[in-house]
Amino acid sequence: MKNLLLTAFFATLFVTGLMAQQFEMSAEIRPRLENQHGFKTLLPTDADGATFISQRSRLNFKYKHEKIKFGLTLQNVRVWGDVGTLSSDDRATSFHEAWAEALLSDKVSLKMGRQEIVYDDHRIFGNVGWAQQARSHDAFLFKFSPKDNQKLDIGLALNADGQGGIDALYSNAAGYKTFQYAWYHGKFEKVGVSFLLLNTGIEYLDNGDQTLDYMQTFGPRITYKSGKFSANAAAYGQTGKVRDVDVSSSYFTGNIGFKVTDNFSVGAGMEYLSGKDSNDEEADFKSFAPLFGTNHKFNGWMDYFYVGNHGGSVGLTDINATLAYKKDKFSAKLIPHFFSTAADLYDGSTKMDSNLGTEVDLTLGYKIANNITLSGGFSMMFATETMEVLKGGDKDETNSWGWIMFTFKPKLYTSPAK
Repeated sequence: MKNLLLTAFFATLFVTGLMAQQFEMSAEIRPRLENQHGFKTLLPTDADGATFISQRSRLNFKYKHEKIKFGLTLQNVRVWGDVGTLSSDDRATSFHEAWAEALLSDKVSLKMGRQEIVYDDHRIFGNVGWAQQARSHDAFLFKFSPKDNQKLDIGLALNADGQGGIDALYSNAAGYKTFQYAWYHGKFEKVGVSFLLLNTGIEYLDNGDQTLDYMQTFGPRITYKSGKFSANAAAYGQTGKVRDVDVSSSYFTGNIGFKVTDNFSVGAGMEYLSGKDSNDEEADFKSFAPLFGTNHKFNGWMDYFYVGNHGGSVGLTDINATLAYKKDKFSAKLIPHFFSTAADLYDGSTKMDSNLGTEVDLTLGYKIANNITLSGGFSMMFATETMEVLKGGDKDETNSWGWIMFTFKPKLYTSPAK
C-alpha cells in the first residue's frame, strides 16, 4: 500500500509538472564496490578485510512557480544482499529531502522542511554526499540577498522524538536538540568572505533532570582567486558547554593552488584541529568538533579522523599536497597526507611521538556520457606506533582501501521554459 500511494503521489506531481512554470524530474543510481582492509582504523593482526557493494537510488523532483519552490528526494540505500531475493520487506526507503520555499520577493525567501544545508567548503555544514545516505536536516531558513554578490541565511531547527503531550528527553537521533545559526557570504571581485555563527543545543540528563547545554561555533573563511592562482583560509573557535563541560577549542586551515597548465594543477594545504592531551584530567572539552561537515572530504579518504570517530581526542594536524590532472573525459588526483597529533598522546606514562603516519590517496574518473560517470580509487595508510596507540590494530598490516563506483544521473523530464 505504501508503495502504491507513493506511486500515485509522484504520478500526480508529474502531471502537475507538465503545466508548471518549471518542473524537473531526475534520478540517480550509484552502486559502489569497496574493499576495506584497514578502513577508519588499523586492521587487527591477521584479520581479513571486508568487500561489499552498496547502492544509493534516488528520484528527485523540483518545482518552481511564481512564489514557490518545492523539492523532494525519495531515496533508497542498501547493501547488495541485505534484503532477500523473495523478501517483500524494504525498510531502506525514505525522504532524503522534502522542503518548500516561499519566495517573498527577489531578495527574501523562507525555506522549510527536510533539506540539505551546505556552506563554503563543507567543513561545518555539508551534505556528506559520499555517504550513500548523505545528510539532511529538518530546519527553517530565512534567506536574504541584499545584492547579487551578498547572501545572508538564518537557520533554525528544533527536534523531538514525537508528539507527546509531556516533555521527554530527546534521544539525539540527529545529534542535537536544536540549533540556530547565521551565515553571511560576500563576493568582492577576487575575494570571497564568509562568516558563520552557530549555536548548537544538546539535551541530556543531569542527575535525573533534563538539561540543555549550548555550544557556539564561530569564525570567518576567506577565498582568493587571480588567474591561475587560488588560496583560501578559515579559522573557527568553539565555546560554551556540552553536557556540563566547558568547551574551548579551535580550528585553522590554509590552502593554495596553482594551475600549471590547462590540464595539470598542484596544491598544498594545512589543517589544524585542536585536541586534548590524553593524560589531561581536567574536565574541559578542548577538542574541536567539525559538527555537520562532510568529513570524508578532509583528512584522507580512509576516514581515520572525524567520520564518526576521533571526537574528543588529541586533535589533528594534517599537511597535504594535491596533484591533479584533467583532460577531456578523464581526471586523476594524487593526494598525500602527513598526519600528526595536535595534543600530546601518552601510552601509560610514555609520551608518544606526534607523528601518526602518512596516507596516500589516488582517484581516477572517466565520464562515459553526460549522465554516466565511472570513478575509482585506492588509498594506503602507512601508520606509526603512535597510530597504533591511538587507534589499536596493527600498523604492519597492509592497511588499504579500494573502490569502484558507477554514477547514473539521468534527467527524466524538464518542463519547457515559459
